[in-house]
Amino acid sequence: MRRALVGLLVLLGLNVVLLLPRAGRVRSVSGDVRVRVGLVFDVGGRGDKSFNDAAYMGLERAQREVPGVVAEYVEPGEGSDRESAIRLLAARDFDLVIGVGFIFSDDLYALANEYPHTKFACIDYAKFDANRAFVMPPPNMVALKFREEEGAFLVGALAALVSRDVLGAKMVGFVGGMDIPLIRKFDAGYHAGVLQVCPDCTVLSAYAGVTGDAFKNPQKGKELALEQFATGAKVIFHAAGSTGLGVFEAARQRRGLAIGVDSDQWAEAPGFVLTSMTKQMDVSVFDTVRDLANGKFVGGVREFGLREAGVDYIYDDHNRALIPDTVRAQVEALRTELIAGRLHAPTETPSHE
Repeated sequence: MRRALVGLLVLLGLNVVLLLPRAGRVRSVSGDVRVRVGLVFDVGGRGDKSFNDAAYMGLERAQREVPGVVAEYVEPGEGSDRESAIRLLAARDFDLVIGVGFIFSDDLYALANEYPHTKFACIDYAKFDANRAFVMPPPNMVALKFREEEGAFLVGALAALVSRDVLGAKMVGFVGGMDIPLIRKFDAGYHAGVLQVCPDCTVLSAYAGVTGDAFKNPQKGKELALEQFATGAKVIFHAAGSTGLGVFEAARQRRGLAIGVDSDQWAEAPGFVLTSMTKQMDVSVFDTVRDLANGKFVGGVREFGLREAGVDYIYDDHNRALIPDTVRAQVEALRTELIAGRLHAPTETPSHE
């Protein structure tokens, strides 16, 4: 019996090791521990130079600027490992557990109900019931959502104006990762921004797949982008995680322009990145950790759009030469109209309505 018990404990220990194949601690620069934060990465993991890295930046900033914060992160394997990872963090009495990506929505919702004294946060929370109605998170959970369509609207207008007025073409492209409502919001906003400034422009659209692997397939991203460049597109916007790295490679190969997503991706193909549509996930993560440390955590839904400076596009010394002043002025005028509510960025393209 004793031998069997020892064997069972060994197996359980191996399970934990296999469950968390890539775990780490963010170095703490503070003194006494007041808040313990656990973060679980989405598909692609840390180092994707996009979605996950933006969230990690927020965690690092919280370590630097909020006294008493210590944090750990987990890069889970496939499938159920994500649920097991966040469950383990909750069971270890972390004060806040953050899931990076919509894929955590159902699991975080369930665990927030199971662990009412732990706080949870889900970036891009998207839980719906059988009737496709949005399900509000429990009181101890905050849903961090973004109006991606607004940022995509601006880069769509930018792509169309540069393509038409600078490159002499009326065709642009879009490469999405997984074909889901969240990524279609990028697609829809981009389409609308293009047609707002160039009604006779054509937008090519393609998705890398229908599973999570569609966010981590650079070769597929390159193939889709090369096809769009060959068809006549001059500028391609990707919303595809690390799959988008293939879009940058295609832009270099075909001497075209690409638009990055989530973070500033200029460094992935200097000279070939027109801009990047950014989501301030670092700010949302930092704000959530800071609020908890200061006793101000509030569950529910927090949404970030242009008005809240939650989405934007990059315009700086790196890409300024690629964007004429007249184009920049037109795009900024559209920003004003969107914030004022006189323009609306759709969340569905006509083909998906």
